[in-house]
Amino acid sequence: MNDLTDRAWREIDLDALRHNARVLQSALAPGCKLMAVVKADGYGHGALTVAQCLAEQGVDAFATATLDEAVALRRGGVQGLILILGYTSAEAAPVLRRYHLTQTVADETHARALAGRGVTAHLALDTGMHRLGVDVGDRAAIRRIYALPGLTIEGVFSHLCVSDCRLPAQQAYTQGQLQAFYETLAWMGSQGLRPGRIHIQASYGIFNLPPQPCDFARAGIALYGVTSGVAPQRRLPLRPVLSLRARVATVRELPAGAGAGYGLDFRPATARMLATVTIGYADGLPSCLSQQGGEVLLRGVRCPMVGRMCMDQLLVDVTAVPDAAPGDVVTLIGRDGCEALQAETVAAQAGILTNELLSRLGPRLNYVNLSSPDHGRCTVPAKSGRPSGLVTTKRKGRSSTNASSSPTGSVLSYSITV
Repeated sequence: MNDLTDRAWREIDLDALRHNARVLQSALAPGCKLMAVVKADGYGHGALTVAQCLAEQGVDAFATATLDEAVALRRGGVQGLILILGYTSAEAAPVLRRYHLTQTVADETHARALAGRGVTAHLALDTGMHRLGVDVGDRAAIRRIYALPGLTIEGVFSHLCVSDCRLPAQQAYTQGQLQAFYETLAWMGSQGLRPGRIHIQASYGIFNLPPQPCDFARAGIALYGVTSGVAPQRRLPLRPVLSLRARVATVRELPAGAGAGYGLDFRPATARMLATVTIGYADGLPSCLSQQGGEVLLRGVRCPMVGRMCMDQLLVDVTAVPDAAPGDVVTLIGRDGCEALQAETVAAQAGILTNELLSRLGPRLNYVNLSSPDHGRCTVPAKSGRPSGLVTTKRKGRSSTNASSSPTGSVLSYSITV
């Protein structure tokens, strides 16, 4: 045991990440490139590590939600396009210029505030989500924005708000968004307003739509090998990138009728063996899991969470694992032996999206990055076979590489298809 795995940690399978980038790129139209969305610390996977790994595979476009996220990528050495999808105040224009960042224009008022400041931007068009963007039908506003001095529009994009849905009315709404987007782009071309690089697909747009005639597709949750919880129409062979693990701290017998945990909420009718596990809701786990069917894997066996989850610990009934012992690895997301706990399942038990579950994982969780020395670029088909693995561990800026293995016996064993 090392100090990175002495309590609770997330394992990031970089080979799965590379694989997913290749699969997603192959699903796009010719000439359309992957834009890796690494907001919210790469959906809890470590934004800089994810971006650096993908950059090595040839990905050269990234998206964040905030200015700080984008700056962190640049300071980490990430090159290429970095698009800030969220709002940034015009007062931050010097930072945008210094780090060569591309800012989203949220509306005409935002455009006027950015004008004259030497900002490079992508113009968001509101095709029906009504969140950010200039109304797609307000062509006069689009023309005025293009006429503003000191604001360079290098791209135009929109966001599909119901592309994950299969109901006919929602599919028709998505088609209406696409039609409005492309019709406006055609009008812009006829008016000499160069849209630059265009993009409208996000993860479910890649899953559920035919390849689109765009320059980019913004892959977020799909890049990490999971779905938001809704089954896609097209099942791509993606692999989950993240596993979440902790340790058994203690094992003790709870007599029949005795209570355990806050409120003594767990009170079994028969004697049970209880393990205290070194992770809690302060690490980002939804506290309701322990009372809504949450499970863990211990030595390849499913064991139920019991009682109330604590801030730093939780209780697990390990009666089914007679040899459970302090120091054992507990899996909360991922595979152990022949069993697996999918992030989608855990999120559904908590009543939230997978995106929320992963992005809420807290800073106390260390990163253990799993990788093999032999891998291809995202333009090359994935190789078969299972090369021996290396583990790169990271914590507070320090890193080291060591031979290691997961509870499955191989760092390349997380291959649940979603």
